[in-house]
Amino acid sequence: MFRALLRLVLVVVILAAAAAFFMGYKLGDNGVATPVAAKVPQVDTAKARATGAAIGEKVATGAAHAEEALAEGSLTAKIKAKMALDDTVKALSIDVDTTGSVVTLSGSVHSETEKAKALQLARETAGVTQVVDRLVIR
Repeated sequence: MFRALLRLVLVVVILAAAAAFFMGYKLGDNGVATPVAAKVPQVDTAKARATGAAIGEKVATGAAHAEEALAEGSLTAKIKAKMALDDTVKALSIDVDTTGSVVTLSGSVHSETEKAKALQLARETAGVTQVVDRLVIR
């Protein structure tokens, strides 16, 4: 008996809450339906345009920096891949740093032949305009 009464009270509370929610949603805060346009605040379009232009400029600058970093990373990867595939060059002991289209090779090599081959592989890579030699023969 007590369980049936508890279930009935629970169902009535849920129905009352649902009805209040939907009535409040349909009628608004004060019981009178208000148009949606009356609730939207006015926007200063000139300020919004200026802010949008500033954000667009920052995004363009960031994209340019990202593109440059990607190009530099691509050149570095191409050169390292060439060195790794070449049997005469020990690619693990050579560091390749790229700034723009200028490549700097540093580290140590075992012979003059290995040094010359590493420099040649870097110079032959498309997109490289200058190679700075900082390789040391051990």
